[in-house]
Amino acid sequence: MATNEPDKPKGQQITSPALSGDTQLDGIAEPMGKPLHEESPLLSPASDDDDDSSNGLLERESILQDDFVDNYQETKGLFYMVLLTISIGGLQLAWAVELSAGTPYLLALGLSKSLVAVVWIAGPLSGALVQPYVGMLSDRCRSSWGKRTPFMIGGGLATIGSLLALAWVRELVGGFLGLFGASRESEGVKIAIIVFAVGFVYILDFSINTVQAGIRAFILDCCPSHQQETANSMASRIVGIGNIIGYVAGYVDLPNYLPFLGNTQFKILTVIASTSLASTLLISISTVRERDPRLEPARPKGKGGLIAFFTTVFKSIKRLPPLTRQVCEVQFFAWIGFFPQLFYSSSYVGDIYVQPYLLANPNMTADEIDALYEKATRVGTFALLVYGITSLATNVILPFFIAPSYDAALDSSASSTRSYTTRFSRFLDSLVIPWLTLRRAWMISHLIFASCMFSTLIVRSITAATILIGVVGVSWALTLWAPFAIISAEVSKRDALRRSRKIASAHRHAVASSDADAESAPPPHVEEEEEDQAGVILGIHNMAIASPQILATIASSIIFKFLQKPRGVPGDRSISVVLAAGGLSTLVAAWLTSRIKDEIELPEELRHEEGESGGGPQARRALRRSISLNRSRSYTGLNY
Repeated sequence: MATNEPDKPKGQQITSPALSGDTQLDGIAEPMGKPLHEESPLLSPASDDDDDSSNGLLERESILQDDFVDNYQETKGLFYMVLLTISIGGLQLAWAVELSAGTPYLLALGLSKSLVAVVWIAGPLSGALVQPYVGMLSDRCRSSWGKRTPFMIGGGLATIGSLLALAWVRELVGGFLGLFGASRESEGVKIAIIVFAVGFVYILDFSINTVQAGIRAFILDCCPSHQQETANSMASRIVGIGNIIGYVAGYVDLPNYLPFLGNTQFKILTVIASTSLASTLLISISTVRERDPRLEPARPKGKGGLIAFFTTVFKSIKRLPPLTRQVCEVQFFAWIGFFPQLFYSSSYVGDIYVQPYLLANPNMTADEIDALYEKATRVGTFALLVYGITSLATNVILPFFIAPSYDAALDSSASSTRSYTTRFSRFLDSLVIPWLTLRRAWMISHLIFASCMFSTLIVRSITAATILIGVVGVSWALTLWAPFAIISAEVSKRDALRRSRKIASAHRHAVASSDADAESAPPPHVEEEEEDQAGVILGIHNMAIASPQILATIASSIIFKFLQKPRGVPGDRSISVVLAAGGLSTLVAAWLTSRIKDEIELPEELRHEEGESGGGPQARRALRRSISLNRSRSYTGLNY
């Protein structure tokens, strides 16, 4: 059953809040002068007690008679947010399996650490190319299913197929070549298995990025502008839950409990992840309906080909909103450090675990070494479980203490006259730390991450290493939350900007028409610059995440080439060096984060428009309020 309310009749209209003096919310008129709160729309009403309330604005309610009710901008409830974001939890479970068990699995197939580092370049490569391309395709999609749903379904099927094929690659390749008389123990068959495994990894990463591009744009499209931060906070919590489920499953000895799903840990994990991804995608697309893109004006079709694709991407990068551009700069340096940490944390803890055994018994057989490293993988996965729990706890608890960065604090009386309905709401407001904005929390998380990565050089005990990886979960929580919330806030501001220009232009035309006694004159056409939709913007943001991962992969491969020791030989500390090198880059990210402003300033052209709005103080106040972001007082998601 779809959670969206049925569309209202096509002819139903509302008057502009800024012009009529009432705010339309869920069919109830909200009188002017009522304090702003978390459910107020982006266009805030003007006050009744304004000195110039008789300037004629109230007589021109018909100016925006073509402004129809948009059900997608109505405030959504907690259950809707869960249904909207649950699919990203299923995707995260699949990614958690790849992160926690992928490297040990490839090492067990016979790849060296330096080759594994090269294999993992598939992730950033697909992220840099696939997500922007899928974003552009989905923005132009005209399917009756919606813009994003077809890509979520197609990418999900490809993810499930490649994940299962990777887990059973020995049986698939060995069985097929066995039909021609080849032995599974022969060197040629082993090489063929490795080649196909690498191929399935690339298909898997390309598929995951296709699904992720669709889901992120799906969340942005189907969530009201004033609840974007809440939706991203909920998505980060769902991701945390997916991580925990994946890490718990990786820590438990699954073949003893679920032997019917496979005879190895990795096989059972892939079955669980595939089932989770399929079910969560089905829940989201069946309960949350997208807008019908066939009802929107068709976007001009661009030229095909690789050159045209990169040309379009570069043009979109040039016209990125300023705050989004700064976030992308931060992400570039941050992910040089995060990428090695994600893929090598479990191996780092596992290497610490095996060192005493290798020193005590340097002459282990191949089977004994495999058994030792399989146990080490579960120990490393337990550290990731602690990491996931810390991340989820941060996403749940920290929002209560974060001070809003983009409140529309235009009237000082708005906050002073805010009525508290319960003691609990007063208590929640008292928890907010005034100086701890989301941007500052993000900057602190980078410093925490860098400190932990440097500490890997000296920490050599399982307990200390597990605690260290657990603390990094705080940084990971902010990475999943802060950049998406900041970008979404700017997207909301941009939407409000367009509406404010429309109101100001319509009002100026109405005044001019009244003075010239030409009421029937059509409103002037407002020229708007070409702006990219959510798919392209999020795709470019993912390019800023994926591109540095390629650099990190190359650097990791070089470090492993010179410092790694053969599997089963004690004294290998190459992973610690790789993690510490990533910490250096994160310090640059922390400095760039400190340059991001907590407040979105009024653009110069809007200040000019405000001065020429021609409607007196009331119209100018309406314009300024419409430009400001009116968002929740906290990110908790409890104020629905």
